[in-house]
Amino acid sequence: MKFFLIAGEPSGDRLGAALMAGLKALSPGVRFSGIGGPLMQAEGLESLFPMEELSVMGIAEVLPKYFALKRRIAEAGAACLAAESDALITIDSPDFCLRVAAIVKQARPELRTIHYVAPSVWAWRPKRAQRMARVIDHVLALLPFEPPYMTAAGMTSDFVGHPVVAEPLASDEEVAALRARAGSGPMLLALPGSRRSEVTRLAPVFGETLRILQHSHPGLSVVLPTVPHVAALVRQLVADWPIHPLVIEEAALKRAAFRAADVALAASGTVSLELAANTTPMVIAYDMHPVSMWLMRRAALIDTVTLVNLVSETRVVPEFLGKDCRPDLIAPALMALLDQSGGRAAQARAMSVTMERLGQAGEPPGLRAARSVLSVLKPLPKS
Repeated sequence: MKFFLIAGEPSGDRLGAALMAGLKALSPGVRFSGIGGPLMQAEGLESLFPMEELSVMGIAEVLPKYFALKRRIAEAGAACLAAESDALITIDSPDFCLRVAAIVKQARPELRTIHYVAPSVWAWRPKRAQRMARVIDHVLALLPFEPPYMTAAGMTSDFVGHPVVAEPLASDEEVAALRARAGSGPMLLALPGSRRSEVTRLAPVFGETLRILQHSHPGLSVVLPTVPHVAALVRQLVADWPIHPLVIEEAALKRAAFRAADVALAASGTVSLELAANTTPMVIAYDMHPVSMWLMRRAALIDTVTLVNLVSETRVVPEFLGKDCRPDLIAPALMALLDQSGGRAAQARAMSVTMERLGQAGEPPGLRAARSVLSVLKPLPKS
């Protein structure tokens, strides 16, 4: 069997790699082509072009790269058709992926198209599911409440579990080694995102927040996990932070940091689930271009963007978004968690519920996703 896969973000690269491993286990000899990052490449994908070209978010951020992205869409569509694959599997990044799927479906209507990560129609722009159904046959959903939204729009869908439940946690030895490098005081995990636009906008806010915390917690240490394509930018942006962070890129050190941290200050996104898997108390802070933020707020159907809050059906994780993404508001919330004065126990309960609902006790999500993909490709029974 042959599959053409497209991922445009580091999170999609992780999903794609686990799916590819699952497909290789269930269908030996399977072949892959498409677009992906280092993890998917390690599983046997030769990327058509660097995945990082697609890691753009927000209308105002996309506009300057519009024509370059349009060329890449056409290139990806042509490559998929030339590969004569059994299915096109697009992974998140809907603005890019669904345009490629439209090209492929127009040329080959019979080709199965599968999208991994359901659009968050429960959060905003509910009509996206109906538009998506024009070019997508089947959806692999990460959250347990998503499949009904997809089937109502005319697609088939399976809840396959969230990959965070299968990710390994750091050992006691790894935690101790990181603690020795970071210092003996309380540890804050700084997570300003994986996109250049995110870290550029959030790094100054995080730095000023640390300036406030430094006075109340003089022994505080800071660890900042990052990804290779923004590591140099991150180091440049944090050079003048009042507490110089330990910037890490190695996977083992990142695992240790998530488990070792006493508290985390994180950008909005799936990182909240990684923190939940490690029972690390968190505060969420996020901002983007004012135009993009205004449009997002106008379209929002929910009162929280933090996945732990949504999956656990609580609102225990504080978040500071847009105009509220300010150091003077963020710092007190972090102080409360550092001082054990409120919120930690409630967050721990919500995190436990979240992991259970995401499939922690079941089959690994990559393997479940692979089974779902193969079930879609089974020939229809003869009448």
